Amino acid sequence: MAKSVIIIGGGIIGLCSAYYLQKEGHKVTVIDKSDLSSGASYVNAGYITPSHIISLAAPGMINKGIKWMFNASSPFYVKPRLDIDFLKWSWLFKKSATKQKVEKSIPVIKDINVLSRELYADLKTSGDFNFHYQQKGLMMYYQTEKAGEEEWEVGQRAIKEGLKVENLSKEEVLKIEKNVDVNIKGAVYYHSDAHMTPNEFMPQLKAHLKKVGVSILGNEEVIDITVVDEKITAIKTTNLHIKSDEVVIATGSWSQNLAKKLGIKIPVQGGKGYSINVERETQISIPAILMEAKVAVTPMNGFTRFAGTMEIGGINHNINPVRVQAIAKAAQDYYPNVKINEQEKADAKCGLRPLSPDGLPYIGKSSKCKNVTFATGHAMMGWSLGPATGKLVSEIITGKKRSIDTSPFHVDRKF
Repeated sequence: MAKSVIIIGGGIIGLCSAYYLQKEGHKVTVIDKSDLSSGASYVNAGYITPSHIISLAAPGMINKGIKWMFNASSPFYVKPRLDIDFLKWSWLFKKSATKQKVEKSIPVIKDINVLSRELYADLKTSGDFNFHYQQKGLMMYYQTEKAGEEEWEVGQRAIKEGLKVENLSKEEVLKIEKNVDVNIKGAVYYHSDAHMTPNEFMPQLKAHLKKVGVSILGNEEVIDITVVDEKITAIKTTNLHIKSDEVVIATGSWSQNLAKKLGIKIPVQGGKGYSINVERETQISIPAILMEAKVAVTPMNGFTRFAGTMEIGGINHNINPVRVQAIAKAAQDYYPNVKINEQEKADAKCGLRPLSPDGLPYIGKSSKCKNVTFATGHAMMGWSLGPATGKLVSEIITGKKRSIDTSPFHVDRKF
């Protein structure tokens, strides 16, 4: 039966949810407090990443976070602050960062990423879009033997999950990445991954949704939500008072605050990432992660994007020039012939990635509100998991059999 659905949040997750819900015949409205032209969905590395099988909540991350806490240029920077939500989230992150929990999440993360990659390929061939999409794999470049050994352990685990992975010497890398000088010892090469140009796809997706009748309303912040008998009956925004049968909350790093209005606790912290676009020819043709620096490099349509860092310091969009400089330095350390200039650094953008404590997204309903579906907490895999999440949200609301088991993503799960 067709339903009216309000989606709160117009990033990749919200718009993909709208896409699949509309295809099922539902009447869909997307609202967002921004004008839907900026944020993490536009400035990310554009990776579709079956290779990213290890969640952020991995053993050792706590120690690294403490070690890097007072270094503002470190790849993983936690700004210490006396905030109750942050302290609770930190405790749950610590509880989640065990070998057993990470091992259990590996096939879960791999399966949803592979599903999403297949759905992106379907979107590419659907005739509805004309976007840049290539499956060239992902190089994990390392400069130290220690980093190489650690990544090859992950690579061998990925092979057990059915992914194609190679451990390459520098010479073998140069046979693939032929026109670029790289300062590395070697690379672990995941053939499974694909990449896109996010700020090309997002406008196309919005335009398509409008064409097929989805209503997209920008600059509409949710001010109040009316709940009666464990169901949302009305939503008040900046200019509107709207009702619907179902509500999807796809508000990324802001999801925890919205959930509180419903009496639902979903721990989420915003993890800020930065990106720099280089619109000169770099000759880089294969996506890569510069391992020691934790910087992602993506050859996009007409430019190269350098993105990275994880900064947990509350919800804000302040650009920290120290962190931008760290990305620029990493680029030149690994690619000696690539120098990011001052203007490119000045034009750097940032976005907030919603981090759950265990590294798995929240996809599904809470027992506390019957007509709300959550789609948030995707951490650094938001872009990668957009279509898979949208498809699952549609299946949940429509009452169809799920494409994959969604129980690991349960909103009310215990950590």
